[in-house]
Amino acid sequence: MNELELKYGCNPNQKPSRIFMENGELPIKILCGKPGYINFLDAFNAWQLVKELKEALGLPAATSFKHVSPTSAAVGIPLSDTLKKACFCDDIEGLDESPLACAYARARGTDRMCSFGDFVALSDVCDVKTAMMIKREVSDGVIAPGYEPEALEILKSKRNGNYNIVEIDPDYVPEVIERKTVFGITFEQGRNNFEINNALLEKIVTENKDMPDSAKRDLIVALITLKYTQSNSVCYAVDGQAIGVGAGQQSRIHCTRLAGSKADTWFLRQHEKVLNLPFLPTLGRPDRDNVIDGYINKNEEDVCADGNWQKYFTTKPEPLTDEEARAFLDSVSGVALGSDAFFPFGDNIERAHKSGVTYIAEPGGSIRDDVVIDTCNKYGMVMAFTGMRLFHH
Repeated sequence: MNELELKYGCNPNQKPSRIFMENGELPIKILCGKPGYINFLDAFNAWQLVKELKEALGLPAATSFKHVSPTSAAVGIPLSDTLKKACFCDDIEGLDESPLACAYARARGTDRMCSFGDFVALSDVCDVKTAMMIKREVSDGVIAPGYEPEALEILKSKRNGNYNIVEIDPDYVPEVIERKTVFGITFEQGRNNFEINNALLEKIVTENKDMPDSAKRDLIVALITLKYTQSNSVCYAVDGQAIGVGAGQQSRIHCTRLAGSKADTWFLRQHEKVLNLPFLPTLGRPDRDNVIDGYINKNEEDVCADGNWQKYFTTKPEPLTDEEARAFLDSVSGVALGSDAFFPFGDNIERAHKSGVTYIAEPGGSIRDDVVIDTCNKYGMVMAFTGMRLFHH
């Protein structure tokens, strides 16, 4: 099969629509469902990300994609009991036995609001534990190099048998030149085949040059995530997991703030008050996600107010105060941060510091590099200049 007709493009009025190969066969099989145009955009970008993470770090990888950017990406490192509870996967018996399931638990559990209706990519053959976890989440589809028979049956039962399941040839290598058309005009460029590895982190420009292997791993997770994130983009990572992705902002400081606020929410979900919120047993997982975000960030609805809390909790919870949240975040350190282009001002470093960032990787090359380096030195941070921009559009 070298062509697949789609229902429509990005929007229902954009017809006809298809994916096709000019040379050769499509490297995919549709095992269930009818993926759409945006589904495939997510799937193919997501697959590249997890494939590259697996090659770089030698660990199974997973990512959750939404509107052509990752909400998170992670490698298969076991989760602590606290982390399992924060990721809503503490009920999965034997989770630690499946590195792929651990990677998925981290990737899906990072930014659960943004992952609502995501497309999942897995670097390895999908096993039963991973399939069980995917089945209970609101998701549009999954792409993987294969599926265990029982795992495939579990996934096929999702969404009344209409869940999008795509199998991709793990040995497929695209052509070195890629093209796309905008306004009837064809753009052509060489594929971004730049390899991200430890060698990219050797040029440390700060006074502190102590970068442990765990920090290198997290910076690689951040940089590979950025490689497939709509620019401008900034990514915070820790423990083999992207915990805050700021994508598609025109200003880099807005990327840093957006990603930082997501990272803060991620950490605060592990606060004792959040972990012990007395949810009604009838409250669904997506509603619980929204309530937790409202409880932490004090959004549109005060979920602790009289008349509101009764909709979500068995008893009225004590609010998480600004002082408590700040004290909790001030205890965080060792976070890695990557940027897809240079930081033009020191304000980005100031914001990163508030979210516990210790290690930074960015291309360098700004006329204010000295200011950025000085700001890092003020906080004892370690920063490497990679010399490589990672714009993605």
